[in-house]
Amino acid sequence: LQSMLQACGAEVIADHRDFLDPRAPGQLIKEAGEIDVLLLNLGIPAPSTPASEVEDDEWGLLFRHMVDPLPRFARALLRGMKRASSYSAARGAQLAWVQAVGAEMANKGIQVNALAQNFVDNPTYFPADIQANPAFQARLQREVPLGRLVSAEEDASFAAYLCSDAANCFVGQIFPVCGGLSH
Repeated sequence: LQSMLQACGAEVIADHRDFLDPRAPGQLIKEAGEIDVLLLNLGIPAPSTPASEVEDDEWGLLFRHMVDPLPRFARALLRGMKRASSYSAARGAQLAWVQAVGAEMANKGIQVNALAQNFVDNPTYFPADIQANPAFQARLQREVPLGRLVSAEEDASFAAYLCSDAANCFVGQIFPVCGGLSH
């Protein structure tokens, strides 16, 4: 990769330092100066531990090597970011875990799936005062094809279906319960 990028005219700074040190990404960015492109190859040899046997130490080791450096590089490079990405990153990790464990457990007769709920009538996320707000109602009409919140009963009915024998064919799936929201 390095020689290909150089052949295309790029000045490549290959760095193999240990990015487990929380200061390392910032130090690299500071030393490198102006950066147009950052390519990260974060990884360690993949363990083959079954999901039911993964201990916290293994889980933590993988995240320290493959995930933790990402926000550190973002902080070092993207000081002007307007929106936090931590929630989205954590949600993405959840969904990737469901897919991986779902695939692993399927041949054991265990289904692992997730409901990706958004715009479901829930007083924690959408209290009555929010739901009554005309701006929120306009947002529902604009962004949610259904034009309303998914009812708690609809949400619970779908969850009950997934718990039934009729849904035994679903493996590692992420089911959007969102009234058709696509973004």
